[in-house]
Amino acid sequence: MNDLLHRVASSRVTGRAARVTAGVRIFVGVVFLFFGGLKFLITEIEVAEFVRFGFPESTLVVHLVGLLEVAAGLMLVVGLATRLAALGLAVVMAGAILTAGLTVGGPFHLGLAPALLAANVYLLVAGPGSLALDRRLVAVG
Repeated sequence: MNDLLHRVASSRVTGRAARVTAGVRIFVGVVFLFFGGLKFLITEIEVAEFVRFGFPESTLVVHLVGLLEVAAGLMLVVGLATRLAALGLAVVMAGAILTAGLTVGGPFHLGLAPALLAANVYLLVAGPGSLALDRRLVAVG
């Protein structure tokens, strides 16, 4: 169990790279907190877009995606279960690219979404970097 915890929660980067990774993690987390929160503030607009993309039960999907984005975004900001949060957000971004990107296009869906996907894949590989609660989990485990 300790070995699994260490593999999941440890960072593969050190020194300056760990600080840069932490910056990426926190920035990406804040972006997802913002966009996830919007799904609850402008739900009708978001639902209309999800209907346009062909999602059944669009209201439920909007709320689930918003909840995932807010929860995982917060997890990234504090560096808790970084790889799990990054995995969930990478799946959301892949879905955004394959739906909104192909339907709407534009710099948001074909610029920001792929950049966020790449950042989350990086976090999956690199781990949390410095200043993360994950580091405390590894120390305890």
